Amino acid sequence: MISTYPLNILVTGANGFVGRALCESASKLGHQVKAATRTPHDFGAHIQNVQIASLEDLAYVLPSSLNAEHPSLEGVDTVIHLAARVHVMKESMSDALGAYRAMNVAGTLALAKACAKAGVSRFIYLSSIKVNGESTTLGQPFFADDVPAPQDPYGISKWEAELALKDLVKNTSMELVIIRPPLIYGPGVGANFASMMKVLSHSIPLPFGAIHNARSLVGLDNLIDLILRCAEHPEAPGQVFLVSDGQDASTTELLRKLARCLGVQPLLLPIPSSWLKAIAQGLGKSAIATRLLNSLQVDIAHTCECLEWLPPFTLDQGLEKTVRWYQKK
Repeated sequence: MISTYPLNILVTGANGFVGRALCESASKLGHQVKAATRTPHDFGAHIQNVQIASLEDLAYVLPSSLNAEHPSLEGVDTVIHLAARVHVMKESMSDALGAYRAMNVAGTLALAKACAKAGVSRFIYLSSIKVNGESTTLGQPFFADDVPAPQDPYGISKWEAELALKDLVKNTSMELVIIRPPLIYGPGVGANFASMMKVLSHSIPLPFGAIHNARSLVGLDNLIDLILRCAEHPEAPGQVFLVSDGQDASTTELLRKLARCLGVQPLLLPIPSSWLKAIAQGLGKSAIATRLLNSLQVDIAHTCECLEWLPPFTLDQGLEKTVRWYQKK
């Protein structure tokens, strides 16, 4: 049975793309929600905003600022840890891995230790599919129990954080749940996904009319539904879950779907993928080419079976909602 009583939830990174929507959804379901942010934010009457530390100093501040007596954790039984140094395509720091480790490994572990000390029952960690790797062979998706193969500083830091958390909870009563999402889209999305909608809406030609890959994505609403299921389900602790919309699409298909939602005719030039990869390599843009041209599929069968869960929204529904938000902003 899934618990029906309200939880006392603390969400870190609560003012981010996922965090704010998660806080609002949890509150609407009747859970008591504390939204942890670096600076004050207004989340409405039913969500308490707490400040825990500057994220830049997270690894060093949390051990002293979050303890059993700190009001941020008082009465909290479930922590959903979203705060992180996020992945960027153009990393400018000379020691990128060190910066990611300070935030995503040391900061996460410090928070988890404070949570265990405060008596938090369940710690849900939003990791990344980049722990599994950067791409898959078409038709051969990633599974949750695959041997991890992170290839960049961000993915490495997420994997190291998972290992540190697993080691920590061995000696505590706190339960751990790990979720590895692929690309997340939805209202509020930024970065490359927002850029795609902008380019399509202006009818700018794109060289992606013949890309025969397959990529898994997860809509914001589906991810939040999965996170909240992990907060309640008795079989969630000790598990690693992959998540997606349950429908894969090629880059070409995704652009066509977005264009349809935008009400425009896409101008997609049928340039072979091999040509685009060669051009990208020559321009030093191989990482971007990997995201656009290679496959990245995830298998969510374990997630669905273990949690008695199905994505409540289709890919098309998620894209339509995202486009409606984009057109209104």
